[in-house]
Amino acid sequence: MPNEKLLARARDELFSHINRCGVLQASDEDKRTWMDETIDYIAERYPDLGDQELDELHNVGMRFCQPAIPHGLQSAN
Repeated sequence: MPNEKLLARARDELFSHINRCGVLQASDEDKRTWMDETIDYIAERYPDLGDQELDELHNVGMRFCQPAIPHGLQSAN
């Protein structure tokens, strides 16, 4: 399978994990720890992905965890 398809499959799996596990409500430190561990897991599942692709997944995953509109925060007014 070409790396583009592997990367797309791994990205979709990462997003699915993010949505299912509740990490969106975690502290920033916990998000980083969770993402590091999850990328290690993804690396085991997709051994043909290189370090650059895994770094890209990590960055995309962290951005996905930091949406433009914060989750669950109340307005200060």
